[in-house]
Amino acid sequence: MSKKRTKLQSRELQGGRGSVIERLDSAEAASVLRCLLRRHPELRPETETIATDLLCDVSPFSVADEVENAVLQFDYDDLNARAGRHSLGYVEPGEAAWELLEEAVEPFVDDMKRYLELGLEKQAQELCQGILLGLYRVRDGNQNDILGWASDFPGEAAGHAFEVWSEASPKGRQQLPPDFVAEHIPEWKWAAKPSGASR
Repeated sequence: MSKKRTKLQSRELQGGRGSVIERLDSAEAASVLRCLLRRHPELRPETETIATDLLCDVSPFSVADEVENAVLQFDYDDLNARAGRHSLGYVEPGEAAWELLEEAVEPFVDDMKRYLELGLEKQAQELCQGILLGLYRVRDGNQNDILGWASDFPGEAAGHAFEVWSEASPKGRQQLPPDFVAEHIPEWKWAAKPSGASR
């Protein structure tokens, strides 16, 4: 009976054409890919091409949507979990709000740095534009109670992301396209000036 069950379970895992692969989480999938490339190094050039194509598909507007959603995801329960008395002391609500919002935006800035390290400068710029646009959309703070505790966050975080992109660029200090700034983030004209120029 147990042998039949084992065979049936094995058939279920292997059957369904890739059902096991489709159920892997990202870490498991990465591990499988590394193992596959160790066993079949001849697949590396094709894998690099697929990876590059995947990374090159960046839309500033999709990034902006993701940034906006990440920033607006928090509510008072999230704030209350961070603010107040804790074992390490008292955390002001404003400080807790900043921490939450910084943690929400940080992965996007990290992705932008990674793209720069990979030499994907155009895509890094599009990520930067998306980050700024997402933050611009929430700059008034009316859409979320947490932003009321950190009203300066969108502008400050946008300035930080811009400086990271601009200063990490191999070409030196950069600016975003003036037409993008004028059309999509007109109140942040500083983004069309090289980093370091006065806002």
